[in-house]
Amino acid sequence: MFEDHNDTVYDIIKSANLLDAAQLDELNESHLHTGKSLADAVVDAGVVERNDILAAIAEYLGYEYLEKLPNTIPEEVASTVRPSVARMYAVVPYEVDDTSVSVLAKDPFNPAIIDDLTFTLNKDITIVVCNPEFLDELITATYGEEDSSIDDILGDIGETYSDSEDDLSEGDLTDLANQTPIIRFVNLVLQQAIKDKASDIHFEPFEDQFRIRYRIDGALYEMAPPPRNLAVPVTSRVKVLSNMNISERRIPQDGRIKMTIAGRPVDLRVSTLPTQFGESVVLRVLDKSVVNLDLEALSLPEDILHNIRDLVDRPNGIFIVTGPTGSGKTTTLYSALREVNDVETKILTAEDPVEYEIDGIMQVAVNHQVGLDFARALRAFLRQDPDKIMVGEIRDLETAQIAVQASLTGHVVLSTLHTNDAPGAVTRLIDMGLEPFLISASLEAILAQRLVRRICKSCQTAYEPGQELIDMLDVDPLEIADKDFYYGEGCPNCSNTGYSGRIGLFEMIVVSDAIRELINQRAPTLSIKQKALEQGMRSLRDDGLRAIFDGNSTIEEVLKYT
Repeated sequence: MFEDHNDTVYDIIKSANLLDAAQLDELNESHLHTGKSLADAVVDAGVVERNDILAAIAEYLGYEYLEKLPNTIPEEVASTVRPSVARMYAVVPYEVDDTSVSVLAKDPFNPAIIDDLTFTLNKDITIVVCNPEFLDELITATYGEEDSSIDDILGDIGETYSDSEDDLSEGDLTDLANQTPIIRFVNLVLQQAIKDKASDIHFEPFEDQFRIRYRIDGALYEMAPPPRNLAVPVTSRVKVLSNMNISERRIPQDGRIKMTIAGRPVDLRVSTLPTQFGESVVLRVLDKSVVNLDLEALSLPEDILHNIRDLVDRPNGIFIVTGPTGSGKTTTLYSALREVNDVETKILTAEDPVEYEIDGIMQVAVNHQVGLDFARALRAFLRQDPDKIMVGEIRDLETAQIAVQASLTGHVVLSTLHTNDAPGAVTRLIDMGLEPFLISASLEAILAQRLVRRICKSCQTAYEPGQELIDMLDVDPLEIADKDFYYGEGCPNCSNTGYSGRIGLFEMIVVSDAIRELINQRAPTLSIKQKALEQGMRSLRDDGLRAIFDGNSTIEEVLKYT
């Protein structure tokens, strides 16, 4: 219940005195580990009634609270909101008059519901808070099951669109993008992606087909391909939604879409790329409810968790997170910043682009077109009196030098680098041209991370792996003699993939005096790695073994990423 709004629910419960502070804080800590929302954790603990929480939320938001949902909504009331709109915003109209409509909403915190519905219905909208658990049933009872699948829409569209875009003017493209079947098709594709917790959606035109693929838990899955002639209208629709130049098809473009899908506000980052057979479009889903920006929820080993907390609390120094694209580096940094995000701390971030908006943190999107790169943003930051600074990525010598300067003048600097492991980050900084004595003076720690798929808990099964796989792990046979291995058999909960969600693998170097000495000597990566292992660093592969033996991941996944 209200997973996206745990912080707000915490404040509401606290200010309504529904629970004493110590007990609330204890439940707030524990709900992060269970994956439940804070509201559900409080109700399940039996300390506060669900109705009391919902009534407090309604009072806080200034809305009416309806304790018992009606079994049916009269036809004349239901007809004021179209079924597709009701499903998209997860609302049901409750009372209607000439100038206003009150709606029962699954997510009363989402301001887009009022803004968008006011525009769509041309009436004043008021929200009524109700138990969100029963709203899906009421939507189905009012409007029937989802009336159109992607196949139905494709059947309606048929061959109505031309395959060629050369002869289409900007007006033609806009008309195409705003046709009802295209709008419904794109909305359904996006809804399906959000439902399946996809991180990326790929629209790919080829010579004789148009592919749509979702990336779920790091792996790509293909939808049944729609007809090739939908490539132009679908691409145009996405460009209209993301405020791009619809008639510019020769250069890459970037945009952003903010929309409500299944009642939840979702942020999509859009990138287009001109290819031989049309524009390839990729949407990155930035869904706050899927990403838990809390250090406790990142499956970090206890010692690394403790080290990160210590690092962000220090008065100065550089903390670097490394790993390939999509390994969760930014999530780790955001989570670390949230630990120190309070009234006494000024936090500035420079990002390309801003992925998640966080209250209390000043976030700057770099803009290369106007010359605002990481280095220039960082230089400006130093005049803004910050305590902690996050730089999306150290890409060049200038950014690295200013980061060191910021650290040496009393700021904590967090950033990312693209290297294969933690020791490689030092070599990378020296290769950029940074002097070793500056690195050793400012660098406090390096964390390398990977994301591997987590075995689905519903179909987790023990098995005996083949000798060949065990040999590839390169471990001492005695070490694994009494250990169990698991895999996911595949079930409806994980769409028969055997995996559900992902967990992190980590290796961390805390820069000690011995390692500083090696940095000053320009020692090779191998020497730094050796010294870090002597001082207790666990390599990514060793952390992968922890994930295997805990039954969280499979040998294949760990071998693939370490």
